[in-house]
Amino acid sequence: MEVYDSRKEQRRQEEDENRNALEQILRQGAQKMLQKAIEWEVQEYLAGNETQRDKAGHRLVVKNGWREPRQLQTGLGDVEICQPRVNDRRQRGRFISNILPPYVRRAPSIEALIPALYLAGVSTNNFSTALEAILGEKAKGLSANSIVRLKNIWEEEYKEWAARDLSGKEYVYWWVDGIYFNVRLTDERPCLLVIIGALADGTKELVAIWDGERESKMSWKEVLSDLKSRGIIKNPNLATGDGSLGFWAALEEEYPNTNQQRCWVHKTANLLDKLPKSIQPSAKELIHQMYMAPKKELALKSYDEFLKCYQAKYPKACECLEKDKDVLFTFYDYPAEHWVHIRSTNVIESAFATVRHRTRQTKGCGSRAATLSMVYKLGREAEKHWIKIRAHKLMAKVIKGIRFKDGIEEAA
Repeated sequence: MEVYDSRKEQRRQEEDENRNALEQILRQGAQKMLQKAIEWEVQEYLAGNETQRDKAGHRLVVKNGWREPRQLQTGLGDVEICQPRVNDRRQRGRFISNILPPYVRRAPSIEALIPALYLAGVSTNNFSTALEAILGEKAKGLSANSIVRLKNIWEEEYKEWAARDLSGKEYVYWWVDGIYFNVRLTDERPCLLVIIGALADGTKELVAIWDGERESKMSWKEVLSDLKSRGIIKNPNLATGDGSLGFWAALEEEYPNTNQQRCWVHKTANLLDKLPKSIQPSAKELIHQMYMAPKKELALKSYDEFLKCYQAKYPKACECLEKDKDVLFTFYDYPAEHWVHIRSTNVIESAFATVRHRTRQTKGCGSRAATLSMVYKLGREAEKHWIKIRAHKLMAKVIKGIRFKDGIEEAA
């Protein structure tokens, strides 16, 4: 009996040693993969800004050593990551990692991972294995039935949230976009219409996630009409979005006094798509000069230069730029401190970037209702980490209708 117990104990010790060794290998592997991914992200950022130079020809965006090592908590234990430091000397230039933002200190929670995995097409039966591999011991016990119950709870949460009273809400800025998803159980490809808003205190929050039919005027009109019926009576001061949205026609009917700003991220991608790769770097530099110029007058000079350079050979690119001229430079009429927020729909892009990428690679979710509730849950998780609008005290002046020229308050 003693021999049996000693052998059993020995086997347990060997298993523990093997498990510890395996965890160590996995931890080291995860550390190397994350470290490499962050380094590649920096290299891509540097390469994308290689043409940005000062008058002396020196690069404005360069790598500048390394930050202090940082501990990231994971289910496999702490992982040490050392991020490259980027020196961006452009006006208001700053590199922020999308892979490991400054505020992140631990691996994603179950609340965020379940929606992400589900939207990626992971089967409910495989959730426990996937979550335990990512989060470790705390994910044990999440059976398929538990996941189904969580999904049902989140569907109900979404329904309550989508019908909530919005009386008294006054949004200064809106960001809008449409996100497409595949659905496994049907041939449909729903477009979820998303609105994020900024309140007077600078706080950003989800305003709407709506199951629409493409990005049509009718779908957006339903969204805006519903928001108005639930209490959003006052027009937002400014809305930022892609030019292809049916949103703008709906906005003019429901909130006609809201100013419009076309998203420069979308516009840049659309313009470059109509130009050959060989000239895209120089064209991209001109585009950057348009929306990074300190004054609207300088931005329009770059605008004219773009048309002069490419009108003859690439008329479609120039048409794409010209059609939105009146709403591309609206941001110059708002505080300069807010430009980084209102020039693009980055707040939506960054929140749902992972979802956009993953659903292209898989068959997506099982149903429209599940898609809606999962995107809602991811959005609410992302909402917890959104930072306030810079210099949010200026929001009060925007609300009062105080005029700004080139980002500076005009004298009364």
